[in-house]
Amino acid sequence: MTRTVYVNGEYVPENEAKISIFDRAFLMADGVYEVTSVLGGKLIDFEGHNRRLERSLSELDIKKPAVYDDLLEIHRELVRVNEVEDGLVYLQITRGSDGDRDFVFPDPETTEPGVVLFTQNKPGLADSPVAKKGIKIISIEDVRWGRRDIKTVQLLYPSMGKMMAKKAGADDAWMVQDGAVTEGTSNNAYIIKGNKIITRALSNDILHGITRAAVLRFAREAQMQVEERNFSIDEAKDADEAFVTSASTFVMPVVEIDGVALGDGTPGSRALRLREIYLDESRKAAI
Repeated sequence: MTRTVYVNGEYVPENEAKISIFDRAFLMADGVYEVTSVLGGKLIDFEGHNRRLERSLSELDIKKPAVYDDLLEIHRELVRVNEVEDGLVYLQITRGSDGDRDFVFPDPETTEPGVVLFTQNKPGLADSPVAKKGIKIISIEDVRWGRRDIKTVQLLYPSMGKMMAKKAGADDAWMVQDGAVTEGTSNNAYIIKGNKIITRALSNDILHGITRAAVLRFAREAQMQVEERNFSIDEAKDADEAFVTSASTFVMPVVEIDGVALGDGTPGSRALRLREIYLDESRKAAI
């Protein structure tokens, strides 16, 4: 089925969608994005994603597009017309274009931001067989720019990290800076030791994950301790369990780090329980 997508004010078939070659997202990765999960035809934590989107736009001095207040309606319409039961809605807002290529930002008073949304149908998203066996990760150097807290479309190095992991026979990579894990290529990273979840504290060094915030809240409610601090790959290898979180994978157990199995090499009970709690609570709050 040909999807309907949203491009700069219009719902169009995906094969008819067009943007300017001078759009700054295309020329300079000058844009931000969000990905919202859909379960049972409803949006998961839309308000959280919307708040982070607003912050990203502000940090890059990109003005809100004219349709900003209509984004929930647009998300819902795309879910409806594309008959998405389980899947994702991708949203991208760019600084737009104003004539020729230039390093200087175009005048925001005369340039309307670009807005693109599309859906991805992923039947059984919450019942991923990968979660039942866990993922293997490798460690790589983190050489990204310093503002990882802004969810920009600058994703080349994370993509390269995914490919490094694939080449090594693993599923993903954790990035390391100054001896400490920052985050995964498209997710936040955690280890569990005893009853304590350890994850890097929020700063400009990592993305302020929407799923991260919810999972840590649920963990505390489940009487688990949470310690937000740096940890090394060696400490991770010695952990009882590990996992990652993101909007598209929810809570995903990690069973191997740089070839070293965690525990018995199968998903840990705490990570699986957190996944179960997150999915249950998110479905209840979905809109």
